[in-house]
Amino acid sequence: MCAMMLADMGAEVIRVDRLVDAGLGIAMDPKYRLLDRGRRSIAVDLKSPAGVELVMQLVEQSDALIEGFRAGVTERLGLGPEDCFARNRKLVYGRITGWGQDGPLAKVAGHDINYISLAGAAHAIGPADAPPPPPLNLVGDFGGGGAYLAIGVLAGLLEAQKSGEGQVVDAAMVDGVASLMTAVYGMYASGIVTNDRGTNILDGGAHFYDAYETSDGRYISIASIESKFYAELLELTGFEDPDHNGHRDKSAWPDLGVKMASLIKTKTRDEWCAILEGSDVCFAPVLDLEEAPRHPHNVARETFVEMNGVTQPAPAPRFSRTPSKIQKGASAPGADTDAVLADWGFADDQIASWKNDGVIA
Repeated sequence: MCAMMLADMGAEVIRVDRLVDAGLGIAMDPKYRLLDRGRRSIAVDLKSPAGVELVMQLVEQSDALIEGFRAGVTERLGLGPEDCFARNRKLVYGRITGWGQDGPLAKVAGHDINYISLAGAAHAIGPADAPPPPPLNLVGDFGGGGAYLAIGVLAGLLEAQKSGEGQVVDAAMVDGVASLMTAVYGMYASGIVTNDRGTNILDGGAHFYDAYETSDGRYISIASIESKFYAELLELTGFEDPDHNGHRDKSAWPDLGVKMASLIKTKTRDEWCAILEGSDVCFAPVLDLEEAPRHPHNVARETFVEMNGVTQPAPAPRFSRTPSKIQKGASAPGADTDAVLADWGFADDQIASWKNDGVIA
């Protein structure tokens, strides 16, 4: 995710892959590996001294290196931070893990739902009468992980320009998720939010901030938190709350939620869109993966684009003078080895020698 974002913003990013597919992750044709878009791939044997030296020569020319191994693996390979700083003292060395580079869990396996569980986020998501649902892997992997690593790498690059010195960026997903939860922890400390899932203003406990099923089995979302937006919700939907007290009275939320659900189910999703979309109710239909790219707002902003016959999210955020773009689709592992090494100044005979020795593929 981090590498995709940097590549979309114009960075030249080279992916170093294994010589042989180790069966990691989810098998897909490269055209569908959207997170790998925008960068070329070289295949290198990192268990050979020659392969490590090859990567070190790339490091000497690079602004940053990012790695996603378990804590301590790159040190054992001879590609750890101190090894790299000895060759390039301005290098920004980005490390992304679930648990971080130290601590009791640093060297054990984990996935998104584990990290968001340890940070307190999973407990806060979902209805009161059911287990916390996995919110895809958006919160840990991509929000608390990839996006925070990208921010850290960019900040490190800015600092290195001033100091002439690189540094390590330790992007632990559990840390990033905890950071994303900052506002929630503040509201909890103040007493505005309780520890009871599904009873609070942002977790589905409030009748004015939730998703509701419509008469055709689809869903809409309402987020009328502010008083003026809540007043517009009452006006446009005809919901009965004469004194507006239900907006403030948390004890009334469960009953009002039942009433709101019953009201919303009297019309189809499209009928509610005709009534509420474009108002200040803070409303949107809940769109599926087929519908979202076709919504008029997303079409107007070109939020989704098509490449190689695959519809995919466009780069974000947007820049006024140097717009981001998808530079290319994903490469198969090792597909660009010869071209990348030639472009980075390696001689043809050196490339041929590495290939004959099985260092590259």
